Amino acid sequence: MADIDIETPSGSIDAVLEIPSGEGPWPGVVVIHDAFGLREPHREIVRQIADHGYLAVAPNLFARGGMIRCMRAVMNDLMTYEGQAFEDVAAARELLSRRSDCTGAIGIAGICLGGGFALVASTKGFGASAPFYPPPMQRKYAEIGDGTCPIVASFGQRDPFNRGSGKKLDEVLAHKGIPHDVKTYPNAGHSFADRAPLQAVSRIAGFGENKEATADAWRRVFTFFGHHLQQPIDGPT
Repeated sequence: MADIDIETPSGSIDAVLEIPSGEGPWPGVVVIHDAFGLREPHREIVRQIADHGYLAVAPNLFARGGMIRCMRAVMNDLMTYEGQAFEDVAAARELLSRRSDCTGAIGIAGICLGGGFALVASTKGFGASAPFYPPPMQRKYAEIGDGTCPIVASFGQRDPFNRGSGKKLDEVLAHKGIPHDVKTYPNAGHSFADRAPLQAVSRIAGFGENKEATADAWRRVFTFFGHHLQQPIDGPT
């Protein structure tokens, strides 16, 4: 694992990069962290993705100040579908696309807050998107349209923020003919795949890790990514 800097239109930000073992080139995946910032669970996710044969990079969207200030700014960008945070995501994608060991096929995966970015970025040039329990965005699902990449999404039925979100997203994607795999896990809540802080207290409020759901969700993601990202494309995009 390497700690790197990514150049963006607003200056450099730190990031984590993992390279698969063996010989490339490989497809790439941009990983977006949750609302608590780039933490050890996300580094583990980056490593896991690389172990499955993908160049993986996780940009730190909270690189420009304190967590509360950055959280507000990044969430505002998410709700407006534009801004500095999306420039950071695009810069991470560009970093991968310019590497000689990348095929040029690049997906995006995101957790919680990052799941929202992965969902919105499905219209921004990625080859496949894997949002995990994004913030409640049902009103924006209808804006998903032309140019949307295939989506593999994972929700927890006990998630207090996402009542019915999985079903709604599945209906929208089916109606618009977008390739997708959306699953809601009955025994999982919010943050089931990334170990949010204060796990013992969080479980009472519908949060908490669920290893069985996490394993199945990532199995689906890698199957889906394997289908949609493994074909090389001509040059950087």
